[in-house]
Amino acid sequence: MGLLGGLMGNASEVDQDELQDELQPILGDNEHLVLAYKLVRDMFIFTNKRLLLVDKQGMTGKKVSYTTIPYKSITYFEVETAGHFDMDAELKLHLSGKSEPLVKELRRGTDVVGLQRALANFAL
Repeated sequence: MGLLGGLMGNASEVDQDELQDELQPILGDNEHLVLAYKLVRDMFIFTNKRLLLVDKQGMTGKKVSYTTIPYKSITYFEVETAGHFDMDAELKLHLSGKSEPLVKELRRGTDVVGLQRALANFAL
């Protein structure tokens, strides 16, 4: 991911092998990474059991907040592909108990079909 893309708010895909060792201590038994996206220092990660939001805080990023969203709490989702004038794709997750969706911008070229398939397999 380029710095400009990160600063513009666009996330890009991350290699799961890079994250496996880092996240292994917080993953459950028989839980594995499926898709991972990074936005500067923050990440959102799809495992076979949950959606995991990783928020690195402060100047050094040593303080980290991990938020788990169980797939069963996703009431519906939208995946919007990039267009000619709209340079990014978008993911909107509507969660039970929340009036506003969780919105994530995705970089052009992100496999939105694979993302849609993963969400369909886990949330439906």
